[in-house]
Amino acid sequence: MREREDEWTGLMRSAIAGDSAAYHRLLKAVTPVLRAAARRGLSRAGQPVDQSEDIVQDILLAVHLKRHTWDANAPFAPWLFAIARNKLIDAMRRRGRRVFVNIDDFAESLQGEPAAETAPASEVAAQLQSLPARQRDVLQSIAVDSASIKDTAKKFAMSEGAVRVALHRGLASLTAKLRGQ
Repeated sequence: MREREDEWTGLMRSAIAGDSAAYHRLLKAVTPVLRAAARRGLSRAGQPVDQSEDIVQDILLAVHLKRHTWDANAPFAPWLFAIARNKLIDAMRRRGRRVFVNIDDFAESLQGEPAAETAPASEVAAQLQSLPARQRDVLQSIAVDSASIKDTAKKFAMSEGAVRVALHRGLASLTAKLRGQ
């Protein structure tokens, strides 16, 4: 595995330096791995694997178009697999399917996060009153009363998009006010 990654990194460095033969060897080496990953991802999502070639082509095109963004001092494989993961997710979204990512895959990066700051309920209520009426009503409905965006939209005769905008703006305003004190 480490040997493969070192080979790919070396080939990409050569390709970036202008060696088209190294670039061709790199693409030829990564394609079967990407094909297997695309098939595995589709299979896990309960999707037919016959679309894997389209995903592989999307990945290779993205690698080609974004190769200038790769850091030559970093290993190539993580950069490649990040593109592959994103292209697989994009393909799933185009099909209208929800993509579920196993939280265990990210457990290591989540463990060290500091706890979020909290404010007393009375302080939040007081700050909530300082918001414009629409933002206050939407925040109250969703964050305090636990209503859905859809239900809140019906309740206030708003579109779901307008509810999301009001929610976002209200939360941003409330956060800025609470941090400023």
